[in-house]
Amino acid sequence: MTRSILSPAKYIQGRGEIRSLPRYCADLGAKKAYIIADSFVLSHYEKEITGGFQEGDVSCVLLPFAGECTMKEVERIALAAKESEADVIIGVGGGKVLDVAKTVGFYSRLPLIVAPTVASTDAPCSALSVLYTEDGRLDKYLYLRSNPDRVVVDTELVAGAPVRLLVAGMGDALSTFYEARACRRSAGSRGLDKSAIGAYALAQACRDTLLADGAQAKRDAENGILTEAVENIIEANIYLSGIGFESGGLAAAHAIHNGLTLLEETRPVMHGEKVAFATIVQLILENAPLQELEEVISFNRSTGLPVTLKEMHLSAEQPDRLRIAAEASCAPGTPMTNMPVTVTSESVVKAMLMADQLGRQLPLKF
Repeated sequence: MTRSILSPAKYIQGRGEIRSLPRYCADLGAKKAYIIADSFVLSHYEKEITGGFQEGDVSCVLLPFAGECTMKEVERIALAAKESEADVIIGVGGGKVLDVAKTVGFYSRLPLIVAPTVASTDAPCSALSVLYTEDGRLDKYLYLRSNPDRVVVDTELVAGAPVRLLVAGMGDALSTFYEARACRRSAGSRGLDKSAIGAYALAQACRDTLLADGAQAKRDAENGILTEAVENIIEANIYLSGIGFESGGLAAAHAIHNGLTLLEETRPVMHGEKVAFATIVQLILENAPLQELEEVISFNRSTGLPVTLKEMHLSAEQPDRLRIAAEASCAPGTPMTNMPVTVTSESVVKAMLMADQLGRQLPLKF
């Protein structure tokens, strides 16, 4: 069976790393960088981002970005990057900025450096961009030729972001092991390819790190302290989860998340928060041991992630709303097909209701 691991060429994490961007450009043989940066981040850290370029052999052109990741915008930026004669693309900021940078790098065929300033998802390491229409609707997923050449994480910037973003990243990362395990079991039962041992080990390390350090990292971040626990969770959210999901696979948790996005009432709930609740639902679908369910629910509670329908802005009294999400999650071609058990829309609804009940009834454990 074929095995593979997808990953950035190099992952770098530490305090003040944003100041080292010129050095990482030079490592790639670049002389001029085209930087696409979050306008909010620039208002606080422009000097740190651009300062080093004024001192060395690598120059830069800076584009503040606060728009939508559309093909029209990507084409405009790619043309501007070409006209600037840049030989490396850098994205600094949150998810949409990084997706724009990754897509511009793809079409420009230039080396790519991404510098996430939040740890709310595991997307920075991936060879995937999400494109939207002009009116903000999902357009398509663009699968890139390769992962970023460098992922540079300045933990001072990430730790300075709202704590809810760090916690949401934990929710997204939480699913990594359980979905990789489901894919591995499914592959074994269906004769499909299994993930590489290394990818599965990283997914396990992701779960273990979250359970060991998640609650402490939240408390430290709330107190404005960049501790080892916070550093560990940043790595788990961005790198361990990023490699784990892309090389290990997705299953029910993300399928259910995608279905939940159809419900207008869940719009205020962040991606990772939806995934955290959906992970509990997946474990119920798999008939996981109660001890494992208690462990995940306790983790969610200890970090402030959802464990009930109410926290998802939903209600057990409106099963028809749950059914809309459930039916979408089971549509052909969704990650639900990677589950090792047969799943129907009705079984998803029942599992969501059971997750809600367990979330309200199980005692809190740390």
